[in-house]
Amino acid sequence: MNPSTIELLAPAKNLACGIAAVNHGADAVYIGGPLFSARAAAANSLTDIERLVAHAHAFRAKVYVALNTLLEDEELDRAVALCHRLYELGADALIIQDVGLLESDLPPFPLHASTQMNNRTVEKVRFLEQVGFAQVVLARELSLTEIRAIRDATTVPLEFFVHGALCVAYSGQCFFSEVVAGRSANRGQCAQFCRHSFDLRDLEGRLVAADRFLLSLQDLDLSGHLAALIDAGIRSFKIEGRLKDENYVKNVTAAYRLALDAILEARTDLAPASSGRCRFDFTPDPSRSFSRGATDYFVTGKSTAVAEIRTPKSIGKCIGRVVAIGPRSFTLSGKEPVHNGDGLCFFNRDQTLVGLRVNRVEKRVIHAREDIAALGLTVGTDIFRNVDVAFNKLLERSSQCSTIALSMTLSDYPGGLQLTLIDEDNIRSTTTMAITREEATRAGSIAPMAQRQLSKSGGTIFSVRDVLVTLPPDLFVSAAALNELRRRAFAVHLAMRLASFPRDIRPFVPTEVPWPGATVDYRDQITNRKALVFYRRHGVKDIDPPRLRSGAVRECALMTSRYCIRRQLRLCGGRHHEGQPSAVPLVLADRTGSYLVRFDCDRCEMTVTRKEKK
Repeated sequence: MNPSTIELLAPAKNLACGIAAVNHGADAVYIGGPLFSARAAAANSLTDIERLVAHAHAFRAKVYVALNTLLEDEELDRAVALCHRLYELGADALIIQDVGLLESDLPPFPLHASTQMNNRTVEKVRFLEQVGFAQVVLARELSLTEIRAIRDATTVPLEFFVHGALCVAYSGQCFFSEVVAGRSANRGQCAQFCRHSFDLRDLEGRLVAADRFLLSLQDLDLSGHLAALIDAGIRSFKIEGRLKDENYVKNVTAAYRLALDAILEARTDLAPASSGRCRFDFTPDPSRSFSRGATDYFVTGKSTAVAEIRTPKSIGKCIGRVVAIGPRSFTLSGKEPVHNGDGLCFFNRDQTLVGLRVNRVEKRVIHAREDIAALGLTVGTDIFRNVDVAFNKLLERSSQCSTIALSMTLSDYPGGLQLTLIDEDNIRSTTTMAITREEATRAGSIAPMAQRQLSKSGGTIFSVRDVLVTLPPDLFVSAAALNELRRRAFAVHLAMRLASFPRDIRPFVPTEVPWPGATVDYRDQITNRKALVFYRRHGVKDIDPPRLRSGAVRECALMTSRYCIRRQLRLCGGRHHEGQPSAVPLVLADRTGSYLVRFDCDRCEMTVTRKEKK
């Protein structure tokens, strides 16, 4: 029985991030194309995607292109044309949200159902599998129990977010930006209302919480639950971050590569989804990159405090506590090294985030550029580091951490030399090179010299395990000739790896499997005529066009969330029983207006709607 492959899927804002992800252990990379990506600020040219594909395929890694926005009628033809170009360039799959594409003439791409499709029930995932999706990205809110239920009812590969920023709403079910700001999050233009500061009041106007980021969640970190997720049925482990920089991608990808490798090495029923092994010159630590604090969200069940309501910014890693204060310095507890130029932060008495920059360090005394007294720093305050200068320098220097191991055999060849390479995937290549034959002044010196020169692989994706030399002992070959043969052999072998990449070709075949529901509305994301055709094909007869646009639906839920403000603020004891009335609504208010927050305690869900003016 073949082992199940485990995929580490990393984000790429651009080509450099994508290459860094592969070089630091990603089995696959997801990246936006020039158009129609759910991260409009992370668009990439077709030329860059082609270069990323070539680099990834050398490692048997894959490139998934996110084309996961909703499309208008006039955009469909351009989107389909882009799909064909991406297929020609060798991309491995499309991540989509708009089902109108399924009624179009697509190339034979594997299709992945974006988490924006609201994939959180057995019925929905089973439907997507029967429709023909090759992989489904599950909702971030699911627990291990819910994932197991989906796995037991389906066979489609399941993908799950394990690290990074969280949407407070179920993905694809947030209409805040679209309705309030005219910028659809489902078209890559999220205005991030969840990162706003809000006041919270009861229905009588009494203040419950003031000037707090009540919808801003901490960042997901499921590094401690990977084995459990594998056992529950997850096969692709996704890192969020298509707006994050190269250092973030290197650090977080490396951390999850090491964690997954430890699991793979202990289990013969599992195997990595790509080739190569990683060696890092730094110790990965996601808390030293962008972090709002870590949460495991709902993977083990209900969670009380999953938001960081004091700030939506990165706070980084706690590195100690203030034990003494001077005019422009303070003494820090602990042993975590601090360096000149580091960015530190803390929460003052008002629980407001305050930042400062390290000027110099003397043992545990931190000299700041700012006036410590004016900042409001007090003894006992926890200090966080959100800019780690020394660690960032290590990340910037980190390059080709993943390499493909191979063995070499150097042998005699009529008129020259022959170098045969066999790599860890049993791919074999042979390169020959003509030389002028000379006799060695010292017999037997060719073997150690050839082994020394051919073992050099710096600047390539290869690492040399061993070199077997079968040349006549009295033959002389210059170091320059051996170096040139090695360079040619690496180029030939790389070309052979690319040419032999096993592409997954899956023509999409429309089906008529029933939609798991009697009707559709704005939550089902229908923005073009072909999407309507799709739902009618799948048995939906009751379609009310006015209810397909969130802005036209008076009672539209701006967001629906498993996160609960009441639980976050400890206003809910979690003792609600089925049949009891749900908690009374509350009112959120920011600079854009007031919003009614309703609580469905049976479902343990929260919805935010527009508050009707009296």
